[in-house]
Amino acid sequence: MRTVAIIGTGFVADLYAASLRTFPDITVVACYDKDAERLQRFCAYWHLPAVDSLDASLSSAATLVLNLTNPHAHFEVSRQALEAGKHVYSEKPLSTDFADAVTLHHLAKERGLQIASAPCSLLSEAAQTLRMAVEQGRIGVPKLIYAELDDDYISQAPLTKWKSESGTPWPVEDELVVGCTLEHAGYYLTWLMAMFGPVRTTVSASAGLADVSALTSAPTAPDYSSATLFFTSGVVARLTCSILAPHDHRIRVIGDRGVASVTESWNNRAPVRIRTRHVIRRRMINSPVARKVAPAAFTRHPSVKRRGAAAMNFMLGPAEMLDAIAAGREAVQAGDFALHLTEVSLAIQSAGENTGAQHMTTSFVQPPLTRWSGQRTGQ
Repeated sequence: MRTVAIIGTGFVADLYAASLRTFPDITVVACYDKDAERLQRFCAYWHLPAVDSLDASLSSAATLVLNLTNPHAHFEVSRQALEAGKHVYSEKPLSTDFADAVTLHHLAKERGLQIASAPCSLLSEAAQTLRMAVEQGRIGVPKLIYAELDDDYISQAPLTKWKSESGTPWPVEDELVVGCTLEHAGYYLTWLMAMFGPVRTTVSASAGLADVSALTSAPTAPDYSSATLFFTSGVVARLTCSILAPHDHRIRVIGDRGVASVTESWNNRAPVRIRTRHVIRRRMINSPVARKVAPAAFTRHPSVKRRGAAAMNFMLGPAEMLDAIAAGREAVQAGDFALHLTEVSLAIQSAGENTGAQHMTTSFVQPPLTRWSGQRTGQ
């Protein structure tokens, strides 16, 4: 039986619960939250079992713990879960402190367990189709990537009206304190890591620009960051995150014969389009017609309905991880991959104004494409 326990039943937990419906063979055996009212509301809405303590959730029959707690609690909850003998799938980031992330990585290895980090959009049809097109040489040799993760001027949005499906308010203070880089960079950083391998060096800058004093009195993280990432494979990427600039979730992989692009990272089935480059007489042009890349059958996976700004199945990662555990292999997002994602994300966010180049200390082996063909069907 494929079993999970959910720890933390706040805003993001509803996105996992909705996605769970596309994997009917995964059973939730326990849910826990330190806020008893929020726990009961979540469990009543989704018809899931509640337990009254963290120990009870960790002593359940769950194979995998979904750590969906406040980001600043990720380290402690994941540590306790690993010490209880449970595999862990953690919401991003793995930890807000790199030394703590290293501790979790080592603890998992010592115990013969796996710990993985969200986001799981690299397993999506869009991400895998983009990778497949690049690896097939559809744009020639990839050289440069532009990736945007801008979400408009969030502090002026009607935040108090944002609620999850079961009624939990959007955690505005947590979002501002943790920051848009740790929350969002992974949506494209994981795609880039899967396609091009480890980051060797990041040259970044970050800043806090908006006045959010009306929303929180706590120290807040940068609301803007831009990083130039030098990959060991030789490609270079520019990744930008902000909660200031107008919504823009494009990624463009620029090769020596054309450009492959996706316009929305938060849509698991966003189309991949290619524009080839041509010389006509004395002019060089990119094709005015973008050709859509047909997804391979194995990239198809269970999908969910659009909710708010996203159409993402949040259970792709846990489902793939359960498959990996059953098969005795490492999950795509686990181990060295999760640690490297954490190191790079923290390096970008903490760059400030005068940091300069930061050389990464971690690495990983690129995972293969994930094959969903013949597996479960979704909505």
